Amino acid sequence: AGALAALVLAGCTPGGTPDSQPSPSTASAAPTTSAAPGTPSASRSPAAPQVRISGVQVAERLEGFDRPWEVRFLPDGTPLVTERPGTLAVGVDGQRRLVATVPGVVAAGEGGLMGLALDPRFEQNRRIYACFAAGSGGRVQDVRVVRFRLAEGLDALGDPTPIVTGIPAGAGNRHLGCRLEIGPDGMLWIGTGDAVQPTLPQDPDSLAGKVLRVTLDGEPAAGNPRTGGDPRVLTSGHRNVQGLAFRPSDGAAFGVEHGTGCDDEVNALVPGGNYGWDPVGPGGRYAEGAPMTEPDIPGAIGAAWSSGCPTIAPSGAEIITGEPWGDWVGRLAIAVLKDEQLLVATLADDRITETRAELVGELGRLRSVRNGPDGSLWVTVDSSPGDLVRLVPRTAD
Repeated sequence: AGALAALVLAGCTPGGTPDSQPSPSTASAAPTTSAAPGTPSASRSPAAPQVRISGVQVAERLEGFDRPWEVRFLPDGTPLVTERPGTLAVGVDGQRRLVATVPGVVAAGEGGLMGLALDPRFEQNRRIYACFAAGSGGRVQDVRVVRFRLAEGLDALGDPTPIVTGIPAGAGNRHLGCRLEIGPDGMLWIGTGDAVQPTLPQDPDSLAGKVLRVTLDGEPAAGNPRTGGDPRVLTSGHRNVQGLAFRPSDGAAFGVEHGTGCDDEVNALVPGGNYGWDPVGPGGRYAEGAPMTEPDIPGAIGAAWSSGCPTIAPSGAEIITGEPWGDWVGRLAIAVLKDEQLLVATLADDRITETRAELVGELGRLRSVRNGPDGSLWVTVDSSPGDLVRLVPRTAD
């Protein structure tokens, strides 16, 4: 684990559970993480600050967004938001403002305009990366990642360039993943779903049910495992990867995915790792209730955390880094859809040892969570109209 962490840090570049209804209850170098589940990482998070945090509270709410999915922050602090029907918007002077309609987006099933990332050299090249269900005439052809140039006036997109195409969408447009992150290695990481196709998560040639790792031009990243399948694949055996997060102290990568009726997961991502989702049922049909980690798969990696039963539908995730968060710095914040909460998890090496639920039922379905430029946390509330909400800590008495 320590060798992998050293490699990724040296390679850094500068600069069955549908998610549609709430629950009635409450790199250029090799990527990093531990060599195997349960193996302690060589690099530990720094000692937590002494300020004790007792919870979160709402500091600001921007209203009027349409199914907001992802939020990123431009260099001047302006929030840039993807909206699932296919629009890109910003928050300016406390209000939503439309930037552009993204061409080729089909909002159907669980799909639409979803993931978003900013180029590490955004100030020089104005490039952004969007992940969406693509097609025409209301029919989805595939899930893809396309690079655009954002106009300086925040009123248009130009230079559309497909980066990764052909990620399966499936017949029902379910389990599409579509989370984007640019890792500390400078590579673009893409979480995908299994498209409800039983053989694809274990198919090394398919991009479905995987975490992909590519250059900013969409080429296979150096250091990816070469196993004879598609060289863009970093990990396999996933059901529906909705979140990706990196620990700043050592670059360790964590994936968040939806479970079946049981066992949503957080996984510590290991290059070449197989996380055991293999939903081939009787007669080759899709087995909605298959175990999230199939014990018959040799070397299948168990989760760093599982929800148990029932599931809560976790989505976007972020390691908390803002100084105001005191002893919560280094914890994993997870936006939760079905159980409508912000889940805050304590990481010990590559395991989650404790979780606490915040804002339960107070805001609605939380799709994404991000560190803001001022040290606060921002979440997107997945509804129409939906909100972009800034959170600040409550300190212990």
